[in-house]
Amino acid sequence: MVQQCESQVEIKTLQTTSPRFRHSIHLPARNPEKLKKAKAIVEKTVKLHKVFSVQGPYPVIRASLRARGWVEKQMCHAGLQIYTRTAKETCCNDAGDSDGEADDVKQEQDLDGLYGLISRLVRNEMVYFYWTNRRDAINTSILQKEQMINHFGKGGSFTTKVGLCVNLRSLHWFDSADPDTFFPRCYRLGAQDEKHAFIEDYRRTACTSFLKYIVESAQNVQEEKKNEHIQEPSESVIVSKMVGTALNVCQDFLESLEHTDIDTNLEKTSSLFKEEWGEFIDSYYLFVHGRAQIKTSSHLVTCCKAMLQRLAEVSPQLDTDGIHNIWIVKPGAKSRGRGIKCAKRLDHILSLVDNDPALIKESKWVVQKYLERPFLVEGTKFDVRQWFLVTDWNPLTVWFYKKCYLRFSTQPYSLDTLDNSVHLCNNSIQKHLRPSHQRHQTIPKDNMWSNDQFMDFLSSQGYKAQWENVVVPGMKKAVIHSLQTAQDLVDSRKNTFELYGADFMLGCDLHPWLIEINASPTMAPSTPVTAHLCAAVQEDTLRVVLDRRTDQSANTGDFELIYHQAAVHVPQYIGVNLFIEGFRLKGTCLLPSLRPLNHSAPKHLCTKKEMTTKKVTSLPEVVKTAKTPVKNISNRVLPPPVPQPPAPIHIGKFTLGLQKTAHRSVRRPLDACSRSVFLWRKGL
Repeated sequence: MVQQCESQVEIKTLQTTSPRFRHSIHLPARNPEKLKKAKAIVEKTVKLHKVFSVQGPYPVIRASLRARGWVEKQMCHAGLQIYTRTAKETCCNDAGDSDGEADDVKQEQDLDGLYGLISRLVRNEMVYFYWTNRRDAINTSILQKEQMINHFGKGGSFTTKVGLCVNLRSLHWFDSADPDTFFPRCYRLGAQDEKHAFIEDYRRTACTSFLKYIVESAQNVQEEKKNEHIQEPSESVIVSKMVGTALNVCQDFLESLEHTDIDTNLEKTSSLFKEEWGEFIDSYYLFVHGRAQIKTSSHLVTCCKAMLQRLAEVSPQLDTDGIHNIWIVKPGAKSRGRGIKCAKRLDHILSLVDNDPALIKESKWVVQKYLERPFLVEGTKFDVRQWFLVTDWNPLTVWFYKKCYLRFSTQPYSLDTLDNSVHLCNNSIQKHLRPSHQRHQTIPKDNMWSNDQFMDFLSSQGYKAQWENVVVPGMKKAVIHSLQTAQDLVDSRKNTFELYGADFMLGCDLHPWLIEINASPTMAPSTPVTAHLCAAVQEDTLRVVLDRRTDQSANTGDFELIYHQAAVHVPQYIGVNLFIEGFRLKGTCLLPSLRPLNHSAPKHLCTKKEMTTKKVTSLPEVVKTAKTPVKNISNRVLPPPVPQPPAPIHIGKFTLGLQKTAHRSVRRPLDACSRSVFLWRKGL
């Protein structure tokens, strides 16, 4: 009796403390009416194929699906092994930009309520709609056609920094647009060829930056010196020499773009160029980074202005480059701003990469040109989070969300420091920092604005029309071009969709620059702005992917269809199956059977020695012999052999045959005598 009571206490304890135990044991229904209601709901929804599963804390998705008559099958009931990343894998995979706030939100627990009861009743039913926060949470290869999921396979071709950097270089195969007009130039430092290309780009940018510094210094000669403790060069020859070197480098760059440098002596130029680089870069650091004042002639300033005007025609990023030559170094497989650093010295940039050989081997380090002259709101930097939805890859179908939000940094913008609190606007970084007292009071403490608030600010600054005429069209084009280059790389599975979050920076002219694209963008209601917009974008996503399936005129909320490509037929690959077709010859003059040139002679033919000893038969005897029936050993008369045409050669669907060359007037088949005469003439 005591043992029985102890066992009952054990079971009761497990039932209250172990959720897995509660999922695996059929608990008795305490309320018959609730059980009856749950069974009725399950019976109806199963017939309509309205069973869904959600991994992660997405209360908006759960509520929206339940409002549409769907029932949830909790993923722990489904027997699916949810993939959990280890610390090492977290550094090697892009999992979107979920800020970690979602992990702090507890999943809805309604095991004793109606939803928990329904979930147990559908534990053996098929799930027709999956929403997960990771694309590898479920093996899509085992899903049936009617099952929907919110992630495409192989999306890392544009949702990783490395993938976006590499694939945008092939945009010219898909569109006439130039990626340098919307994506800051980027290089993989792990690849040796791209590392050398980055070094050349850094040196060339140093030359253009020095020319800009000369022009700006000439415009500010009346201003008071800001750094008097820095000793100026005693001779103006140094400045003239540096300007001459910079002008020559820029001239060589322009000639290379016009392909007029083919006949020049590159060996002499490159050797001289290599010898002067160390001296030029050191002097550049002294003048630009050290802010040493320069006294130049009007002639040099005029030459610098003329060269910058020529470069502006072929370099779309010249205005945003600035004069400090700052680059941002990113680990290519990390998200939420982890491991990102800004640097402006070449040796510092290369040393950041050389410290991690593993990332060098896998080409995971990416260096990208930093936008030194962004558009600021009251002296503070920000970036734009823009959502878009892809519902199909063939044909490519893209939906653009009309709402977005801004993320501010906690410190005023300045190039005197390269700290992440100034230059990185990720909420996962800024939420841990305290806003500076020097920042303008109009920027909220939660560091976020909606696009409506930003439009009001633009109107107050006289840029009311710029949002609709410059910012939004530029973001749409950047999104479409990025997806075009990845269309052949992503798994195009039907009944699949995915919501992405793109990060943009605005230049000083409000031109948008794409920074990166995130899979599984965070939906955590961290601020009042995100609490409203994230809930709205989730609801509108279900309107597009579910409501439009039954009604093409259904309301899609703030989603706008911006691109629908013409369908491209992709033939099914069934392997190599070649064959050759032909027809049987019906003429009297048949060609001899074909044999390859390297084929040895048949055994029945005479060798050279046998031909010298064998008696040659005359033509009449051959004809006479051919007309005489041949007798075998059993004295049975055999008919003369009937020549058979060579069998057609079949290879897959093609058949090799011979053209018909027989004379039209001859219709009878070739007899043995005619065949012998034919072979004699051929020397066979």
